[in-house]
Amino acid sequence: MSFDTLGLAPELLRAVAAEGYTEPTPVQTEAIPQVLARRDVLAGAQTGTGKTAAFVLPILQLLHENRPTPKHPIRASGSGGRRSFGAPALIASGLPIRCLVLTPTRELAIQVEEFVKNYSRSRPVRSTTIYGGVGYDAQFKAIQAGPEIVVATPGRLLDIQEQGKLDLRSVEILVLDEADRMLDMGFIKDIRKIIGLLPAKRQNLMFSATFADDVRELAATILHDPAQIQIARRNAPVEAVRQVVYPVDRHRKRELLSYLIKSGRIDRALVFTRTKHLANRLAEQLVMDGIDATAIHGNKSQGQRVRALDDFKDGTASILVATEVAARGLDIDGLPHVVNFELPTTPQDYVHRIGRTGRAGLEGDAISLVCIDEADLLADIETLLRKPIPWEYVAGFEPDRSIRAEPIREIRRGGGRPTSSRAYASAGAGPQGRGAPRRRAPGRPTEAGRPAPAHRTAPYRPEGAAPAHRSVSGPRATNQSRPTNGAGPAQLGGGSRQFTTMPGERIARTDPSR
Repeated sequence: MSFDTLGLAPELLRAVAAEGYTEPTPVQTEAIPQVLARRDVLAGAQTGTGKTAAFVLPILQLLHENRPTPKHPIRASGSGGRRSFGAPALIASGLPIRCLVLTPTRELAIQVEEFVKNYSRSRPVRSTTIYGGVGYDAQFKAIQAGPEIVVATPGRLLDIQEQGKLDLRSVEILVLDEADRMLDMGFIKDIRKIIGLLPAKRQNLMFSATFADDVRELAATILHDPAQIQIARRNAPVEAVRQVVYPVDRHRKRELLSYLIKSGRIDRALVFTRTKHLANRLAEQLVMDGIDATAIHGNKSQGQRVRALDDFKDGTASILVATEVAARGLDIDGLPHVVNFELPTTPQDYVHRIGRTGRAGLEGDAISLVCIDEADLLADIETLLRKPIPWEYVAGFEPDRSIRAEPIREIRRGGGRPTSSRAYASAGAGPQGRGAPRRRAPGRPTEAGRPAPAHRTAPYRPEGAAPAHRSVSGPRATNQSRPTNGAGPAQLGGGSRQFTTMPGERIARTDPSR
């Protein structure tokens, strides 16, 4: 099938061809005709499947088909909220806002608007982005210019609207991009408030990598008889991603990561941590190890985030350390590796993370450095995937079976400060955060009268799961990772298969058929 069959206008077909695309992806094939028919759409598709073009292209065509005449300046109605410039402010001098795209992060907002600009070169459509972390003045001026398409993060959009600088009463099309991530980040109240500012009669498009219950609940309240499109299986990772777990002690994770990079097994990777502080610290320590690394997270300024991403894309930095929020929606072509330096506390986030690689028909590796503290998190992920993830051992980094598990503390949604166990100190993360332990089991009372966490000792695989595992050559074991009972490397999880990969080779797979 070609783009010619989807009903797009000739100028859009030329724009698509100029970008080098000849055949639509599955989500584009199914979504574009439905959007052009002005139907609401609920689409399940991973980032990297072409979903942005699946809504940008038909939206551009719909906006051109019924373009209103520019109006005289309009003013915001109501008292709004904070007003830094006094009386009701001039908010538009041209066309009204006709399309609103909500995204979870500023990086994704920028990327969506880039698509708008690239595909509308022959028939320009005025657009702008609204996101936090930057000053207000430039965004106020962009709004006053009268954009037809606004791509925004929910918090900053509401902030500007409450200052009386934004009128959403003319929006014809609402797009919720990465809806599951916005809900994970605690934006549900903001989203509902924004929806209350929009006209009741409008077209709604909702794209989500997963369809958790909260996503379906939101969809049921805003979508009207939607066309349902499911490209990937529910909560399924990209099939082209080869997954592997490296068991390692919490305090040796950074050492193992450096070894894997220096030995050539990991060459270019997006590395995930749970906290901003650890992302910074890990990047700094990798640089001290002689590795070109940089970090991206919510505490970085927009300029710093753009520079870090550009350095990674152009190869100046081979390792980009990121938090979940910062990396959501990043479009990185040909990314060969994703590394979970720490497992996420929500199993769906694991699917999002590994979806950064194995895209556009390419294969990719998802590597997880797992310590005993993360046994429950790994079990939850494997339950979601409905299969065990193969294990591999690196000689010299075998876990010490005498180490007892410590609780992983939950990361609060909505931008709250995450908390951590001692595992965060593996990269010099510093002071502990606050929060409730993820799980507690019956046991002896603590001083506060609560039961102490139940410690799990190796083997710490999910019951009944006998993973394929292997040994991988590495440096000589130190006394930080000592064998048990004088019987050689600890075998955490049973099994008898042993394989060897020489230093410098890429990670070989446990399953020979892969």
